[in-house]
Amino acid sequence: MSSVKIVLRQKPNKEGKLPLALRITSNRKTSYIHFNQYLDENDWDDLKQRVKKSHPNSVRLNHYILKQLSEANDKKLEEETNKRSVSVQAIKQKIKPSTGATFNAQSALYLQRLKEAGKYNQYTADKPRVKHFKEFIKHDIAFSDITVSILEQFQAYVKNTLNLSQRSAVNHIVVMRSVYSHAIKEGAADAKHYPFGKGKMKIKFPESSKVGLNMEEISRLETLKLEGQHNHVRNLWLISYYFAGMRVSDVLRLRWNNFQNGRLHYEMGKNDKSGSLKIPDKALKILEEYRPLQEITNDLVFPELKDADFSNAFILQRTIAFKTSAIDKCLKEHVAKPAGISKKLTMHLARHSFAQEATDIPIQILQKLYRHSSIITTMGYQSNFSTQQADDALDKILNKNTPKMNARKRKKTI
Repeated sequence: MSSVKIVLRQKPNKEGKLPLALRITSNRKTSYIHFNQYLDENDWDDLKQRVKKSHPNSVRLNHYILKQLSEANDKKLEEETNKRSVSVQAIKQKIKPSTGATFNAQSALYLQRLKEAGKYNQYTADKPRVKHFKEFIKHDIAFSDITVSILEQFQAYVKNTLNLSQRSAVNHIVVMRSVYSHAIKEGAADAKHYPFGKGKMKIKFPESSKVGLNMEEISRLETLKLEGQHNHVRNLWLISYYFAGMRVSDVLRLRWNNFQNGRLHYEMGKNDKSGSLKIPDKALKILEEYRPLQEITNDLVFPELKDADFSNAFILQRTIAFKTSAIDKCLKEHVAKPAGISKKLTMHLARHSFAQEATDIPIQILQKLYRHSSIITTMGYQSNFSTQQADDALDKILNKNTPKMNARKRKKTI
């Protein structure tokens, strides 16, 4: 069991007064939260946990103490209800978060945690979205004041004032949800005020069309005569495509020891899902172009990350982002045009291209190829490319009356 109590600590300040504090005890461990209030020892009744009437501000201080003690007990009870065993630090964090309990403080901590986790792409995407909310609200705000109405107004602000797309507006709301959830975990926000979910703010992404290269375009890309860097970026794209649309971050991190016994063994960087794939003959031919005379098994296959700092995940992701931008620029400017490709040729298009040609593959197999944690993710992604049923239905409807029309024409002729 745990307990909270108001006490006068025996550590006097320069004036000889003692600090008033909330003492938290759980599992025989103790911690304190100080209130920045100091008293003479003679003005404190430890038994009744109240300031004596001899103090000139006793009524105000006692009201403040009672309020703090009541709120602390509520938070302690809430934490104990959710968990069987509660540490003193967990209760302390619930009562008084280590960082401020407002949006500005918690959003800063949220971004800091992303940076510490090495999530460069998410950090760079979420940082301006947090900034946009601060500019919209114009002042700091408590989480309990972030209502559905405020969120709807913010979404409209992103679309109409910032002139961003509906998809971008939804992404801004997703960040608000992430910061709010983070604040709840930190004990800085109360879950009962959470403005998302059933009957509250619902997040629905607009449908978007995804188009990849068709087989004729891929064939032109494979047979195109290129040299130097232009040939290299084409090879990176094809390796991504040949290995089921492997993400560019995983392509650039490939090492020679990932290839064993005719198979590629690797762990996906995005979700740490591991597995293996057969090495297609076309991929093997490309790999041979990069195989060194004296092979070092743990050496990188491709040169982009040769000098990268792999000990710092954030810096590594930033390096990958910069390299990917340069690769995409080269693909668009020096590969797409000579290959007769009018579509926006990027590394990510290799993933769409594979999915476009995989519409007849069982969804369970595709989940393994894409390394998705949930089959629902695979179904949602693949649905962007499954158009055959809709095409067949359209043909059926449009051709339904063709025989009758032909019969009428024959009758008039007769």
